Amino acid sequence: MNFWRNCFLAFTVLSAVIFVVFYNSHLGVPKFYQRLNSSSERTSRLDACDYAVAKKPAFVWGKPSVSPLGRVPCEDYVVQSHYITRSLSEEEAAFPLAYVMVIHKDFDTFERLFRAVYMPHNVYCVHVDAKSSVEFKSSVQRLLNCFPNAFLASKMEPVVYAGFSRLQADLNCMKDLVASEVPWKYVINTCGQDFPLKTNREIVQYLKGFKGKNITPGVLPPAHAVGRTKYVHQEYTGKRGSIVKKTNTLKTSPPHQLTIYFGTAYVALTRGFANFVLDDQRATDLLQWSKDTYSPDEHFWVTLNRIPGVPGSMPNASWTGNLRAVKWIDMEDKHGGCHGHYVHGICIYGNGDLKWLMDSPSLFANKFELNTYPLTVECLELRLRERALNQSETAIQPSWYF
Repeated sequence: MNFWRNCFLAFTVLSAVIFVVFYNSHLGVPKFYQRLNSSSERTSRLDACDYAVAKKPAFVWGKPSVSPLGRVPCEDYVVQSHYITRSLSEEEAAFPLAYVMVIHKDFDTFERLFRAVYMPHNVYCVHVDAKSSVEFKSSVQRLLNCFPNAFLASKMEPVVYAGFSRLQADLNCMKDLVASEVPWKYVINTCGQDFPLKTNREIVQYLKGFKGKNITPGVLPPAHAVGRTKYVHQEYTGKRGSIVKKTNTLKTSPPHQLTIYFGTAYVALTRGFANFVLDDQRATDLLQWSKDTYSPDEHFWVTLNRIPGVPGSMPNASWTGNLRAVKWIDMEDKHGGCHGHYVHGICIYGNGDLKWLMDSPSLFANKFELNTYPLTVECLELRLRERALNQSETAIQPSWYF
């Protein structure tokens, strides 16, 4: 009996060991606890991404990350999470950037975005929706506490989709960033479901090419957008939250005889223009006038940047600037379709969108969900980090590799 009992115990232990090895090798341990510093491991992951781009698989190689925040000291978190802790070139150090990051959910996706754009010489303001959960707010605060050049906005707004509060959130952070001692050259606004397609150095080089001009892509309003600023809009709160609806009341004419333009809500602005937006009477009056319009962040920046003589203005810019790659549901004939799924008419990128994203000239793409399509984010992140380190003029720390 003892012989068979010992055999059974040995078999049980061996089975458990085999299971753990199989689990770790095929499903993956949380990424932030892996130290993938060997060239062979990095090569295998790059090969997996190449296969994903070519074959558009449905598999993923690992589980989404689990943040160790709250369980390890900041010093260990920064190393274990592979943050870059020194400027990679003199060019980048001499051209610091400021980031506005407006978020409301999905901490894991935000954490990947923050790590992907983080550089120690830049500065980061994060606006968390006032309606977000206490747990989410606490997670963001713990993350930012680990970085001296990152902070929460001094004032939080309860953000409503397409409402004025979305624009106000950007402005709250912009005010904080203008007060920063970091001598940043451009401020870029992002949301929590963005992800960069270019390295920090590539972003810097792209912005330097505009020679101090603001990038606010847009045109005169097309027919479908005229009503956004022609009629008064009001916010209504229902069972599913707040929404913005058009009324039949006509708005007054824009202040200072400004011509209203229509464009993207995502922009890259010089520090001089940021000061103008916060201090100039024309900007202040346009902001007040915009409070009862639909999605005012899609006309505010572009309208002000078309005023001749404004710092960094581009009166005839049109859609100039490759800031965001977006797959709109009504433009499938141009982008080939969404391989994830659509939300509000915008593609949440899936694995099959990787090649399109990697070929894009844009600085960022929108939108991503790490927990839904982890491979999409992981492949972009891995490729981006490899390229950033290959461009480095600084001695590379082993922990900077994934």
